[in-house]
Amino acid sequence: MKPAEALHAARQSLTEAGIEEPGLEAEVLLRHVLHWERHELYARLQEEISPAQQAEFQALIERRRAHEPTAYIVGHREFYGLELETTPAALIPRPETELLVEEALRIARSTETSPLIIADVGCGGGAIAIALAHHLTDAAIYALDASDEALGLADRNAERLGVRGRIRFLQGDLLDPLPETVDIIAANLPYVKTADWETLPPEIRKHEPRTALDAGPTGTEVIERLLRTAPNHLRPHGALLAEIGWDEGERVREIARECFPGAHVAIRKDLASLDRILRIDAP
Repeated sequence: MKPAEALHAARQSLTEAGIEEPGLEAEVLLRHVLHWERHELYARLQEEISPAQQAEFQALIERRRAHEPTAYIVGHREFYGLELETTPAALIPRPETELLVEEALRIARSTETSPLIIADVGCGGGAIAIALAHHLTDAAIYALDASDEALGLADRNAERLGVRGRIRFLQGDLLDPLPETVDIIAANLPYVKTADWETLPPEIRKHEPRTALDAGPTGTEVIERLLRTAPNHLRPHGALLAEIGWDEGERVREIARECFPGAHVAIRKDLASLDRILRIDAP
């Protein structure tokens, strides 16, 4: 079988299973099997692939037909220009979370504080902490998570990407493990309403960790717990950033103003003009 034939059959199979962008998904999985870059695949569409490669590719297509996320199948996902290992121990990094990294970098580069101390709360596989460590070489970063498995994944990612020496991984509930106050708190915590859980795509509902997504009846329960404890962990003139649900802006803004009297509170929208990032600038 040739790559062109394998791609055609896989596209049809994934289309029948209701997979979005079946052509792209088939291409990513075939490239993973063949260890080819995209340009190489399209230059070699008429070459023969081995029976073993065909069998491996078909096995991956069957996993994708069962709605297992491609990032878990291939074991990696790009985030902020960095290739991260992905496993079911943590959420798959999303493009919208890059907005939080951008905002944190904007804050860091506008301050004269040195060295900056940053806490990534609910770090999962380490996407935020590692991206910040990669760009802020003088910063000291804490990465906190309740899951030992997620912290192990984050540690491996940091080691592979060369920033392990500037990140300290701590296990515990939200900010509890922090040994000192910090300049920036960055958080991508659960914000899905429990009632919305069953409406999520099977890729999320059946494969990603529910504890990293389902926040409770209102969707703001975990973020609210963070906001109520954060003032004791944030330095004067520090900043807090948290990713939020598209319909949670007003609710978290109200809670933030209650928890941080006198602070400047703002909501940043994503590329779809939906509420996405809560920003608090402490007095």
